[in-house]
Amino acid sequence: MSPIPSHPGKRPSRPAMRSGAALLLGATLLLTISGCETDQPASTAATTLDPPAVTTSIAAAATSISTSSAATPTADPYADQALIDHIEWTVAIDGPRLLVFPTPAGRHTTFPGSEDRAWQEVLAQSAQADTPGMRDQFVCHWDWARMVAPDKPSWNLEPWRPALDYQAIVRASCNPGGPER
Repeated sequence: MSPIPSHPGKRPSRPAMRSGAALLLGATLLLTISGCETDQPASTAATTLDPPAVTTSIAAAATSISTSSAATPTADPYADQALIDHIEWTVAIDGPRLLVFPTPAGRHTTFPGSEDRAWQEVLAQSAQADTPGMRDQFVCHWDWARMVAPDKPSWNLEPWRPALDYQAIVRASCNPGGPER
């Protein structure tokens, strides 16, 4: 098994992600998706400092990852459907926040490359989302939050967070630079 490569701005391949997930599983780390714990959008008057955390074991999340190529669809069943319903910019205590609302197709697709198509849909709705680190936060939510909190209405991305490599963003529970407040 090879670890997930650390290339800023580049997303690892699915086999590399599976290897990385297996490494994390072996270490029995816990994953806290801080960006997934609240269903309420942030507002300019955000006052909550420590929202309750949704914590899950990497073991539970990693066992959901299929290592069989048979589970990978050969045709995109959602090719003609939007993956992102809409986005909304808000301001929280730490600064701007982009709320990304996936469609049912965006929540369920497992087609390879669908995260790239979904990110392009985000950028089509707001070119301001194209800042260092935002895409990797999005991909972290795409890969993990859909599994850990599949019914969360939105995924929260913040442009003020540090731009780290994908593996570091996963270790930071999709929220590098501190918890969501």
